[in-house]
Amino acid sequence: MFRNAKNVGYYMIGKGSLLQLDDMLQKRRLLVKGPAIFFLDHFFQNRDLSARLPVEDSDLVLYVDTTDEPTTHGVDAITEQVKEHLHGKLPCAMLAFGGGSTMDTCKCVANLLTNPGKSEDYQGWELVKNPAPYKIAVPTLSGTGSETSRTGIVCNEAKNLKLGMNSDFTMFDQVLLDPDLTASVPRNQYFYTGIDTYMHCFESITGSYRNAVVDALSEKAIDLCKRIFLSDDMMSDDNRELMMIASFLGGMAAGFVGTVHPISAGLSMVLHMHHGLANCYALSVQEDIYPEYYRDFMTMIQRQHIDLPSGICKGLNDDELTALYEASIVHEKPLANRLGPDFKKIFTQENVIARFQKM
Repeated sequence: MFRNAKNVGYYMIGKGSLLQLDDMLQKRRLLVKGPAIFFLDHFFQNRDLSARLPVEDSDLVLYVDTTDEPTTHGVDAITEQVKEHLHGKLPCAMLAFGGGSTMDTCKCVANLLTNPGKSEDYQGWELVKNPAPYKIAVPTLSGTGSETSRTGIVCNEAKNLKLGMNSDFTMFDQVLLDPDLTASVPRNQYFYTGIDTYMHCFESITGSYRNAVVDALSEKAIDLCKRIFLSDDMMSDDNRELMMIASFLGGMAAGFVGTVHPISAGLSMVLHMHHGLANCYALSVQEDIYPEYYRDFMTMIQRQHIDLPSGICKGLNDDELTALYEASIVHEKPLANRLGPDFKKIFTQENVIARFQKM
């Protein structure tokens, strides 16, 4: 009936704040003698970010392939690689540089260093029993809220299921927000990812599983997103900093979403579509459920000149359409949050498949 909510322990924000990372990490090195483990989006391979990081000889730098979203198989493989490097030690810190996929990978691997088994064993709520090593998030892309959320999302391809490790132990201990790091993000990707904050926040405040703090955080994040995406340039220096703040607040507000995220999860599992873009398609066929937010979203797309091509489900066979439905309808809590306990009477297989066919 009541949940004792946890938030990120420390955060730092501001242009150039990446320069403070060395001091942060040195404090960890004095406390724990193990090496640091760096997770970087593969975008940064052979780029200058790596040279700017306080990496020592004993540390491990991993480039996470974010072509597709994290999978249970991929997380398990990276965990084994990290364990081999650690030789039974614990790391002084685990650091993630990237968007949601990189940060979620870091969080999930951290859980597996101190909890037995494989990643699929911990997909769900409160299944992680032991604290993870210290984790630092340095987002280079804003919107998923992974930097402050208690969830590490991972796709289980064998079960056709996209679900997170939802636990207080999954959260980052330190967040460093430097808006300079988002300056090089491609424009479409910046929108697709940033708009995730807007979506999971309006899903929260229009659902039935709510509390006053989540509402307040969500409402402020929504206001910031409107200010950013209804402006003339969503990627101005000021707006990129505001986007980091919106994502930070949205991650803390992330509780139960609604009907957008389940449809999005279906697209991610079956069509291997990235989360932010999948959310855009999911909302594009839900004007009847979220009319106000749908209208604002369409205005934002036009204002920012964002591409959202139609026909992504054209030519899919019956088995593929059924798989899309099954990968969506499995998310019962979010669907009930918006539609009530009889959500299957509203989101029938025919109804959901018709929405996919409109994309």
